[in-house]
Amino acid sequence: MSTLIRHGTVADDDWQWIEGDVTQLVERMEAGERLVLPLAVWLAHRLRRDPPRVGVWLGPDDPLAALLPWLADIPLVAIRFPLFTDGRGYSLARLLRCRHGYTGELRAVGDVLVDQLAVMAQCGFDSFSLRADQPPAVALAALVGGLRSPWPGIAMP
Repeated sequence: MSTLIRHGTVADDDWQWIEGDVTQLVERMEAGERLVLPLAVWLAHRLRRDPPRVGVWLGPDDPLAALLPWLADIPLVAIRFPLFTDGRGYSLARLLRCRHGYTGELRAVGDVLVDQLAVMAQCGFDSFSLRADQPPAVALAALVGGLRSPWPGIAMP
């Protein structure tokens, strides 16, 4: 199981991640569950969603432009790193923060290693779902050291 670090501390993840199975999705949304949906599913259900309770996760090939009209209402955008060597997620994060002014939670998920956290934070990530073999104490230490976010409203540890 992966560890979530949010705003410089280990935190519980109160979001339910939807991968491919969308069985009873509408009922779950109507019940008020906090769901993180893949972009294609999020787009298909965007009219029935409760904005504060539905986040979206992006893969490295997902078109960011499809999300932009609703960006201000999305509480969580997660960017999936399929491999730690895949740097496209850094670019997505930087575009979301700098070009498009996203101020919600921006989470790195997938193959997220301790060695990447400082650079991820500089790109705009403020939460990290560590790969299961990554030690949380080392991850927290990697984030200490005066990192400051260049984006208003995003406090770094």
